[in-house]
Amino acid sequence: MKINEKQLELVNKQLRRIMESGNYYSEVYRKAGITEVTSPEEFEKIPFTDKADLRNAYPLGIQAVPDEEVVRIHSSSGTTGKPVIIPYTAKDVEDWATMFARCYEIAGITSRDRIQITPGYGLWTAGIGFQAGCEKLGAMAIPMGPGNTEKQLQMMVDLKSTVICATSSYALLLAEEINKRGLKNEISLKKGVIGSERWSEAKRNYIANELGIELYDIYGLTEIYGPGIGINCPGHTGMHIFDDYLYTEIIDPVTLEVLPDGEEGEIVITTLVKEGAPLIRFRTHDLSRIIPEECSCGRHYPRLATIKGRSDDMFKVHGVNMFPSQVEEVLGLVDGVSSEYKIDIAHDESRNRDIIMVTAEAEGRVDFASTAEEIKKLFKSRLNVTPKVTIVSINTLPRSEKKTRRVFDHRGD
Repeated sequence: MKINEKQLELVNKQLRRIMESGNYYSEVYRKAGITEVTSPEEFEKIPFTDKADLRNAYPLGIQAVPDEEVVRIHSSSGTTGKPVIIPYTAKDVEDWATMFARCYEIAGITSRDRIQITPGYGLWTAGIGFQAGCEKLGAMAIPMGPGNTEKQLQMMVDLKSTVICATSSYALLLAEEINKRGLKNEISLKKGVIGSERWSEAKRNYIANELGIELYDIYGLTEIYGPGIGINCPGHTGMHIFDDYLYTEIIDPVTLEVLPDGEEGEIVITTLVKEGAPLIRFRTHDLSRIIPEECSCGRHYPRLATIKGRSDDMFKVHGVNMFPSQVEEVLGLVDGVSSEYKIDIAHDESRNRDIIMVTAEAEGRVDFASTAEEIKKLFKSRLNVTPKVTIVSINTLPRSEKKTRRVFDHRGD
């Protein structure tokens, strides 16, 4: 789906805003000779922007409005390098809340719902985004924030929360605790709005079944407002992205060419109306595809397929490129194995060879030795790599309230 005339007009407004502000990108576009674009072909010649640029512009080099118009800043949750700081104007905050409320509405959530918000508040965009959308919708916000699982469960039962908002890791932890304590009949949850990290079908099914809820994937990233820029509808065939606020492309992460709808690649997003920190052709590194068919729900917002992973999550062992999503697919084929796993990659000096070690959880009813063998064979047949496999009991691997790190590469240690 090529950029349309209305969107091009909005891009030109953004370019003017950037050039007049004298921010970091104004110099980039000046050097590239870009002042406006009049066609999709010209738009596709605008250089990509990337998180590395935002770190180079630290702390507020990408700000495109005067200080007195900035009402808030947020920062990415990344753990490496300089943080990325994004300034927001009052309109940016309002636009974000409008998109988030739209997400709730698409998920069938109404002002009668009670929404328990477990993602973190503060510099991270998550908690406050979930809350602003909730208040815009007119629903009851229960702003718990992360952690204190005892209190989470108490509030969930006593306040009869109908919607849970969480990362998939924390939703899993809550589901396991509710199962362990036999609270399933005491909770009133109907829906879950889950974001922040990719999750496997096995994990999705476990959470849905244990909590007895319908799950919705919410999409977003700090650089582009935060969570709430898209969500899947009740048809569950992809996430609708709001093209009145954002223009989405899919590119080949290696050649950087724009791919036709339907082909898988890296998501690139342009903010069409963002004031504080407008970004044009921002590389998200998230891997997906635009679904070209009309959605059965009747909405005309473009759809992204479920996020497969991140182009920068890829790891290489024995010359084979692998993504965590492929590991999750393999483990999902094995009876009794949970969705939690850990991968350690190291170099065996004595044999001058890389080794990959997979730790997976399995239910007590299955034989651990034969389960490990089955996983080994599936890795060999599907990924052409033979790992060392350790099976541990369910709940052995750590659970997280935020994103869970699952791949540990010790080769550079």
